[in-house]
Amino acid sequence: MKMMTTPNFSRVRVLLASVALLLLFWSLSVTAAPVHLVSQSPLQITRVAPDVQLIDFGRVAFGNVRLIPPVGATGPVVVHFGESLRNGRIDRSPPGTVRYESITLTLTGRNSVLAAPAANVRNTELINPNHPPAILTSPEWGVVLPFRWVEIEGWPGDLHPSNITRQAAFSTTWDEDAAAFTSSDVTLNRIWDLCRYSIKATTFAGIYVDGDRERIPYEADSYLNQISHYTTDNDLQFARETFDHLMIHGTWPSEWAPHLVMMAYADWQHTGDTAWLASRYEALKAKLLTARAGPDGLILSNEQQRTKNDIVDWPLGERDGYVFTSINTVVNAFHLRTLTLMAEMAAALGHAADAAAYTSLENNTRKSFQARLFDATRGVYRDGVETDHASIHANLFTLAFGLVPEELRAKVSAYVVSRGMACSVYAAQYLLEGLFANDAGTEALDLILAANDRSWRHMVESGTTITWEAWDQKYKPNQDWNHAWGAAPANLLPHFVLGAQPGTPGWRQAVIRPHPGRLSSASGKVPTPRGPIILSWESGSAFKLTFSLPPGMTARVELPVPANARSVTLNGHPAPARRVGYRLILDQAVSGKGTLEVR
Repeated sequence: MKMMTTPNFSRVRVLLASVALLLLFWSLSVTAAPVHLVSQSPLQITRVAPDVQLIDFGRVAFGNVRLIPPVGATGPVVVHFGESLRNGRIDRSPPGTVRYESITLTLTGRNSVLAAPAANVRNTELINPNHPPAILTSPEWGVVLPFRWVEIEGWPGDLHPSNITRQAAFSTTWDEDAAAFTSSDVTLNRIWDLCRYSIKATTFAGIYVDGDRERIPYEADSYLNQISHYTTDNDLQFARETFDHLMIHGTWPSEWAPHLVMMAYADWQHTGDTAWLASRYEALKAKLLTARAGPDGLILSNEQQRTKNDIVDWPLGERDGYVFTSINTVVNAFHLRTLTLMAEMAAALGHAADAAAYTSLENNTRKSFQARLFDATRGVYRDGVETDHASIHANLFTLAFGLVPEELRAKVSAYVVSRGMACSVYAAQYLLEGLFANDAGTEALDLILAANDRSWRHMVESGTTITWEAWDQKYKPNQDWNHAWGAAPANLLPHFVLGAQPGTPGWRQAVIRPHPGRLSSASGKVPTPRGPIILSWESGSAFKLTFSLPPGMTARVELPVPANARSVTLNGHPAPARRVGYRLILDQAVSGKGTLEVR
């Protein structure tokens, strides 16, 4: 069989083009999106010991505090910062990399004094052979760290809200009113609030970073952050600045580089901006895995890649016993997904030959993928060519990326459901996407709300105010408690439960496809560059959807079909629709405002 090559030009030309563009990025000096300090008053102040007062700011944020002592007050005070509370006091030996810091200050009668700890080496390193440089915050702020509680020892008298202010770092352009979600399930509403705030709180650095431990952008973290940022705010710059940074400072996992293709595609889908995409298109080719392709198009993994680079999931204990072989199913699923996206982007940019070549390569590789990695007897995908082990990962990524032939999707979806949440919070994004997209929305919502320690219900009930890096401390003892890659419901609930997704680049046409699951109602606001989509639905013996679309947008609507439903009305008038599976799809797109009802 003929060796498949990168479409339309040699790998040398790809490399030269990539180097040239990266040098351009260097010369332009990647910058951060605008971030500022917001003054916040304490929620509660309590005296917890004769000389110690505990201040609660209600939620964790990255920042420091400014103290405003009484006139003439002098002497030393000790300020303790903490993310964790134990027995009513700040935990001074928290687990993993959960933060605790303290600093001693001397009050000198001045109007105010900044209380900020010393910088932490682990998240301020600019030169380290093991990882790219950390992202530093403005030196004018003083050091910022994540904390909810402050304890002050030695304060003269009672501490009042006027004596202390938290200076919390957030995106300058964050819009509290940009997005909304509420439903008939109180716990799901709390999950939305947790995940939405997690996206806001982790904007502190000006680009997406992997929480507090390293403060370094990683491609997978950044992609998950990006798609949730789009559904919670109107900002576009954070994702773009992070993308440009990662094009220079890429990281090591095999599947992380393809996430840059996914980031570029997500930007184009959300904004419709081909100019931004065009200037980065050539460099994206270096982020494909085609240099590792074998004769049949499948990506090969050598020993180094099998033992380190092929990540599958993180941390290691979340891999569901994955067996690493010379042809890794998850790595190949990412490769096939990026070929599909590159073909679409190439066509949009007028690179017809590239688009055709990527499509041909994807089609041929997909045939090899199905022939060599699918176990027809069991109806599942194996981890690789040299094993019969079928992890949840080999199946969830394949399902999420649309690689499963239509006639096999129900069986693969059922297998994924049967395994539960046997993956990390990172892979959960794709697990749930695959279920929602394949008529398993009820099961997807059940996993989000599950009464176990591998769900967002568990996070909410723990009392955390920012999502974690892992499901629980026992699954990753060194995890941090401020990780945006754990905030998947911030995008899943708007995209799938409310049901609003872009149907064409730039939201010229939306797709409205709600997944009610066991909910009786849901409503909310989904931000788009054209303006917000406002949706509200009720589900029971009938299904009723009220919509409001911004000017210039139409929507293709697919409605869930209640039992014995026969017809659809739009504003009380019959609306022609065809039944496909469990849905009625309207023949005509809708616009403006209206109410649809299925009876």
